[in-house]
Amino acid sequence: MATLEHLKRALKHRAETMGSSLQRPLSETQYNDGFDILVTGSNWKIYQDFVIPQFSQLLDQHFSSRTNISALEIGPGPKSLFGYIPDHLKVKIGSYTAFEPNGSYAARLKDWFCCTSEKRPALPCLQNSPKIHQAAFDLGDTKRSNTNGERYDIILFCHSMYGMKPQRRIVERAIEMLTGRPQSGIVVVFHRDGKLRLDGLVCHQTKSFIGNICVKDDDVDLSRFASFIAGFVIQDLDINGDDINKTELMEWRKVCRLLGRRLESQPEHLSFSSPDIMAAFTNHASKLPELEMKVSLVKNRQLKHPGARLHHPAAIFRPTEPEQVRKCVRWALKYGVSLAVIGGGHSGHCVHPNVVSVDMSAFDQVHIITEQGGRNSNSLVVVGAGCKTGDVINKTMAEGVTVPLGARPSVGAGLWLQGGIGHLARLYGLSCDSIVGAVVISVDSGQIVCVGYVPSQQQPRGANRRDDEADLLWAIKGAGTNLGIVLSVTFKTHPAPTYLVRSWAIPLRDEVEARHRITEFDTLVASKLPQNCSVDAYLYWQSHKLHLGVTMLDCSVTTTPVSTSTPVYEIFGPENDVKAVDGVGLFDSEMYMHELHGGHGGGKTSSFKRCLFLRNIGEADIAGRLVAAISNRPSKLCYLHLLQGGGAVRDIAADATAFGCRDWDFGCVITGVWAREQDDTEVALSAVRWVYSVVEDILPLSTCSGTYGADLGPDPRDIPLAAKAFGPNGQRLARLKHRLDPRNVLAYACPLPKVLTAQKIIILVTGESCAGKDYCAEIWADVLVRSDPEKLAARVISISDAVKREYAAATGADLKRLLLDRVYKEQHRPALTAFFREQVRQRPHLPEEHFLNLVKGAADVDALLITGMRDKAPLAALSSLVPKSRLVQVQVQADKQIRRIRGLNGVSDESDDEDSDHSKCPYRPSLTFDNVTAGNEAATTFAKRRLIPFFQQDLQRLADMVPLIRGFPCPSIDFHHVLGICQQAKGLALCRSLLQDHFIGDWAKVGAVISCEAGGIVFAAPLAERVELPLVLVRRAGKLPPPVVATSRSPSFISSLESEHSENLEMERDAVPEGVPVVVVDDVLSTGQTLCAVLQLLHKNGVDAEHISVMVVAELPSHRGRNLLFQSGFGKCVIQSLLIYDGA
Repeated sequence: MATLEHLKRALKHRAETMGSSLQRPLSETQYNDGFDILVTGSNWKIYQDFVIPQFSQLLDQHFSSRTNISALEIGPGPKSLFGYIPDHLKVKIGSYTAFEPNGSYAARLKDWFCCTSEKRPALPCLQNSPKIHQAAFDLGDTKRSNTNGERYDIILFCHSMYGMKPQRRIVERAIEMLTGRPQSGIVVVFHRDGKLRLDGLVCHQTKSFIGNICVKDDDVDLSRFASFIAGFVIQDLDINGDDINKTELMEWRKVCRLLGRRLESQPEHLSFSSPDIMAAFTNHASKLPELEMKVSLVKNRQLKHPGARLHHPAAIFRPTEPEQVRKCVRWALKYGVSLAVIGGGHSGHCVHPNVVSVDMSAFDQVHIITEQGGRNSNSLVVVGAGCKTGDVINKTMAEGVTVPLGARPSVGAGLWLQGGIGHLARLYGLSCDSIVGAVVISVDSGQIVCVGYVPSQQQPRGANRRDDEADLLWAIKGAGTNLGIVLSVTFKTHPAPTYLVRSWAIPLRDEVEARHRITEFDTLVASKLPQNCSVDAYLYWQSHKLHLGVTMLDCSVTTTPVSTSTPVYEIFGPENDVKAVDGVGLFDSEMYMHELHGGHGGGKTSSFKRCLFLRNIGEADIAGRLVAAISNRPSKLCYLHLLQGGGAVRDIAADATAFGCRDWDFGCVITGVWAREQDDTEVALSAVRWVYSVVEDILPLSTCSGTYGADLGPDPRDIPLAAKAFGPNGQRLARLKHRLDPRNVLAYACPLPKVLTAQKIIILVTGESCAGKDYCAEIWADVLVRSDPEKLAARVISISDAVKREYAAATGADLKRLLLDRVYKEQHRPALTAFFREQVRQRPHLPEEHFLNLVKGAADVDALLITGMRDKAPLAALSSLVPKSRLVQVQVQADKQIRRIRGLNGVSDESDDEDSDHSKCPYRPSLTFDNVTAGNEAATTFAKRRLIPFFQQDLQRLADMVPLIRGFPCPSIDFHHVLGICQQAKGLALCRSLLQDHFIGDWAKVGAVISCEAGGIVFAAPLAERVELPLVLVRRAGKLPPPVVATSRSPSFISSLESEHSENLEMERDAVPEGVPVVVVDDVLSTGQTLCAVLQLLHKNGVDAEHISVMVVAELPSHRGRNLLFQSGFGKCVIQSLLIYDGA
């Protein structure tokens, strides 16, 4: 499948070969016909899956606490991209300007904004009418291009920079038009196919996406499409008329049909690959000269990876000393940009378009450090980050020692830091397993840091130690490119072995024999080898036949290995080649270097690879898939390499280093190969697609135990592989990344998972009309984001906006005024209320539908604040609908006079229409806030005190102490063993502390702690002791001395699985003085049956519901316990839970 860029080149070339020198630009009609193909039907999926989500995410990141944003869109076409962003972002846009040179599109865009048939405004909060200029964004007319000196918060090029030249100057001009506040404005460019070369401009953020463009295989559509892609039409030809059969157009259609691919899902269409990129720039994009004054630039840096060779970085800097690396990092931190790092140049992610790369090749020293006593086995080797594997092996071999590095002499530090699989892995482990120390430039501060053991003579001047150096050393051993820029690594060495290398090249009759041979290789050869031996296999085609290549290595550190009789001779016969070599000679003994396709070592080929870790490759399913994969190769040079694992690799625990994938028999290296002169052609692209198609086929299998992260980067096709790259260590690495690289300076390393917050929280902001709910909600969202901007995302949405939209659509009311004009809204209040009640009568579950729609639409945020809630007991009604989220209600209060003043002054932006008195409701919210003072200080303090604690790490620590027991007490149940907290060191103390700190009341006013056996007592007793309050027990009948009060308790959820019989609970009479507040503590709130019985006993003992607070360690909302308590008359009890779980 050719890319659009390749198609464009081919069309232009065909026009030249036909002698069609007379070319004319596309007319508006011809442009529109071609453009419509790119944005309609299945082709809109690129916008749905990439453009709109990425643009929305950028807006969320940069303008989360901003409103009245000014927007400029360049070449929007007939409809603005802003019309597709989420509603909570649309309302932030206060002004809109566009430059659209196409006359018909400019007219349609104006109509779209002004269309009276749509009751819902495109951008409901515009302060003035949109300014649509029917003109190009022309650099030659400064007055016009900068719209009379106006500046903008966001400038968008959304449909590629089609026909815009020079691209760099255009983007630079857009950056000049951003608002002046540092980093407040942003230019966003979405560019389809081709290369976006903006020499000297540095991206703030860049993303990529591989999409497909499909065009119907129809003469008219293909002719329109070809002309649009080529960018011109041949003089005097009418695409839409009788000229459709002219030779020139027929030839262009032939080109399209030759390069296009027919997909099974759309057999009547031709498909072309469309690599899309997003590049975002701030007003710091032109700050390169500042760094150029401090660090030397590199021109024409030679890179090994073919994809990297095609990229055009903003600049490559080559620091020669640690201080210069620090300057690079501090420059990146100062201007909010990311860096890529070049080691050996084998990674496809060491350079990125319009991104600064740091070339570490100057740090190329190897130092052998022999401890006193002179024993080589105790020596260390300090290796600079610019060294190659061959450099290290040559130097260490001279001293009789070695380090288990990779199998290619030109590979650099990126391999060692992300695992390092080589010929010695079974004997000595991975490269990262031999790391004992490192010198690193931290990317959170730019300091030089030593971690682990670094010989004193190799410690740079000014180096520091961190309190968390153990964490950093752990992470370097498997994910070392993610958390800092490594200057040098200290390895422990091992005795250098000699190797006996034996090779077989076995031609295979057919796929049946191939599958059989793989099974024999796995079960009869590989599985029988001792740890000092390893065997690799290759599946490849040569001389028109499928081959199985086998290379066996015997290692010995005492004598020269001798060939002995093994099952391999009985199975494969005599070897084709046998030789004894040392570690240096081993590089040239690789079958890849001398046997496959005449040898790949001469630099005549390029390759692309991904590695999966497999078990049991001899099983019929996996063997069949491997053979099918090589049979479907797009190039005769492609092959599969099965690299043996096990041994010392498996001996190390998965969580001992960041490299968590340990349980595998073979690393399957899927390698697409093509001739070097075919770089950036359809042949190369087909090989890359083949690699990913094999990955997609094998990755989901149970025999695939992980992926190798060394090859992976931010390419969207790598996302499913990256998810399996670190085994059980993903979340620990994610948390370390958040702490050690909070600004994401190293954004182009293997992607790590997002840090999971302790719990997603949904905050229902309720209260009387004009109490200030929306105002407070916006402040609280801002405080949450600012508390941890790299980790937390928050959003404010009004649930009543949905009702207003439906009302406006049904009645013709002005939606914009309903949302923003309080007087207008008050005029419609009776009709709005009647409309809503009628809607609920017809659709009784409408409130729940609105709520779930809001939650679903905000799946990407950690804190969702919802205003406009009408339900008087929302937690009881809604918590079971979102059992994986924490639901909290905050009621905003203000006296009637203040609310009247706010309403009359028109300063309230309330989004609800509540008019009832919440004080009369038999229900108490989780929290209340008295919004009676001017300014935002009180609201900010409230958020810091009451809301931020929901995201503290101690809650996550507590959650980690609760084991999930699957299939207990019956196969259909996943049981959260909350009492397991007590079995963890300091677990009970942590839980007690959290219960004490999270209590929203005043412990000094509490008279007693109440608890029911047995789980609740475990947590209540230490809490009562800590807060120095009496503990009142609720027990089964007959366990307490009289006089007692008693009540019946229905079985809890777990108890009901064994028995449906109820039982009596008792409490000593008068154990709690009348009118004294109490706190009930229990381990779990599930169905609410136990808590309901306890509250009934307290009621019989004279304690009113408003004097009762409930604290539970864990809540299971799906069992509707809160609803039972509310329906039983205990709605005025405030219920708090530390943890939320879905299940049992």
